[in-house]
Amino acid sequence: MTQTKPTRPRGKGRLFPEYTIPPEELAKREAEKNARSQRYREIFAQVSPQLINEHYNWFIVIEPNSGDYFVDIDEEIAVQKARQKYPTGMVGIMRLNETGTCGKI
Repeated sequence: MTQTKPTRPRGKGRLFPEYTIPPEELAKREAEKNARSQRYREIFAQVSPQLINEHYNWFIVIEPNSGDYFVDIDEEIAVQKARQKYPTGMVGIMRLNETGTCGKI
């Protein structure tokens, strides 16, 4: 005779319901992210025509609040330059080419 293992019923809901983020906060965060992303694109559109000729396919790290940007052929070095000046700021990384993307999907 084989014995079966007792199975526990699965619990409903989240593991920690007290840490659930309200929908208003999620919408606010999404709006901030979209605004920041739009600012990255605006700065990239301004500076890329001047930089693309000399630094094609280099990385550009943009700090959206100040409009500062850092250019280097190595992504890590460009990020280090940005972190030296803005240690806690949000930065966006793009590539100096026609689309600003870093690779293919």
